[in-house]
Amino acid sequence: MNSFKHKTPIQIRFKDIDKLGHVNNANHVTYFELARVDYFDELASKNIKIDWINEGVILAKIEMEYKQPIILEDKVFVYTWVSKMGTKSFDMSCSIVKLENGVEVELAKGLAIIVCFNYKTNQTILIPEKWKAIMM
Repeated sequence: MNSFKHKTPIQIRFKDIDKLGHVNNANHVTYFELARVDYFDELASKNIKIDWINEGVILAKIEMEYKQPIILEDKVFVYTWVSKMGTKSFDMSCSIVKLENGVEVELAKGLAIIVCFNYKTNQTILIPEKWKAIMM
């Protein structure tokens, strides 16, 4: 699959830092969420109107693997891409990286299972065809 890979810069906030001096692990999931929203904003900018009520999404599962701590001074980005496409759901993967001496170093990686969902009928739906062409 030739996935569209999206890059989102993350601003590390002082409140993200825990007593041990690094970003608390719960924030990694938030960074991934910010990147997913940014990914869909990019999708919408490609002349695709997203009707979030009738053709929305819902998070079914999320996993995060931590590799290295993130500290306040790190320049952090999140890459997101669709790593698997089903009929009603798709997997979104992420790689949280920092720029260190001009090289990107992976700090964490994650996986989210996203289900397409109609909030009016409260039921799952097929992945909209207009999304597939851009996400793949």
